[in-house]
Parts: sequence; C-alpha cells; structure tokens
Amino acid sequence: MADATLSKDMALRIGLAARALPDTEPAKLLAVLAGAVGLPPAPEKLAALKVKDLKGAADEALADIPAADLKKALAYLKGEAEAEATPMPETEAYQEGDMPGSIRIACASNGAEDLDGHFGSCARFLIYQVSPEETRLIDVRPATHPEDRDKNDFRADLIKDCHVLYVVSIGGPAAAKVVRRDIHPIKFPNGGNAREVADGTRSVLTSAPPPWLAKAMGRAPEERVRFEREAGA
Repeated sequence: MADATLSKDMALRIGLAARALPDTEPAKLLAVLAGAVGLPPAPEKLAALKVKDLKGAADEALADIPAADLKKALAYLKGEAEAEATPMPETEAYQEGDMPGSIRIACASNGAEDLDGHFGSCARFLIYQVSPEETRLIDVRPATHPEDRDKNDFRADLIKDCHVLYVVSIGGPAAAKVVRRDIHPIKFPNGGNAREVADGTRSVLTSAPPPWLAKAMGRAPEERVRFEREAGA
C-alpha cells in the first residue's frame, strides 16, 4: 500500500492534520494529498501546497470545512505546527446522587478545558455534572476509537450517559447517532471555555427548562407540562 512508505514524521503530520479537520480520517486526507502532490507526499512538495490546492484535489470532500481549519491542517502538513502539549484537566470527585436535579454534559475538546472540538475529530470529551448550584468536571474520556468500530458510533456510545453535547461542529449522520441515544447536540461554533459553557446551563436549570431537559432532570410529567406552557406563553 502507498501509505506504507510514509516516514514516521510524515505519518504524524498527516494524523495531526486530519485531527484538525472535522469528520476527516487520515486515509481520507491521504487520498486528497495523492491528488494534490502525489504519493508518497514529500516535504518539499507539501511546502508549496496552498489551501486552494487542497480543495481542488478534494472533489468537494473538504468544501464545507472552515478555512481556519484548513489552514491549521496545512500548517501540520508542512511541519510548521506541532501537537500542543496541553495538560489533562483534573477531575472532581463525584458519586451518583451527589447533585440532585443535575444533568450530564459532554464537551468536545482538543486540550485543557477548551470547547474547541468537532465531534468526529476531537481528542477527548470533557464530562461535566451540572446542577443549579454547581458544576463539576467528573471525567475526561479520550476519543480514540478501535479500528473495528464505526468512529461516530463509538463516540456516541462513549457519551451515552450524557444529556447534552456541546461541539464546535457535527455532521448530520453523526448528529443522528447522538440523538438516537437521547443526547441533545448543541453547536457552539465559536468555541470557548468548556466550564464556562457548562456553567451557562445552570441558569436554564433554575428557570424554565424545555421539556426534554426537564425530563433529564427527573422532573415529574406535570411539571414538564407547566414548563412547556410557560415557555409558550
């Protein structure tokens, strides 16, 4: 196979570049590079590569990807950027039942406590337990999937105990897998600090949450009806 001739450095560059692009596996990016610079991709050819060259060789495969993500991927391909060595955030103690009336939120992240990930390419999911009174980071789950599993199906299973998912972006088929597990996906295109975003949910919990959220909080059916009426008033 063509990719068997890749050096370790080039394989790392392609892997990092693919992670920067939503819903893009290294094999898919390698196929795009084959059309753009040929195989195996040589450093001197990648040095002259431009965003328009990537798009031109992709046959619409990268058409919907933001230019900022393409530029970041290109920087990895050229060796101009290195993987960020960001520390894993520390989790806080939690036992089931600790926070009555709370919900569980997953945030797609690539480092620290940042909400900066696409569902299909983020490095990890930060898991927060949120009640009207407090927010706790209770888990950090690496998103590397086994080769014998569908990537999006694996990731949806990874957060199946959550009620809400915050992401920078998520594709339609992936969103369907998330919704099928009773998780409510919410796009946060500009990203931000994951804890601050999770904290922002607390005001919703204390006021009039929508029926799906009231159900997740364990509210009685009659209360959910009241919330729905108030929301429509």
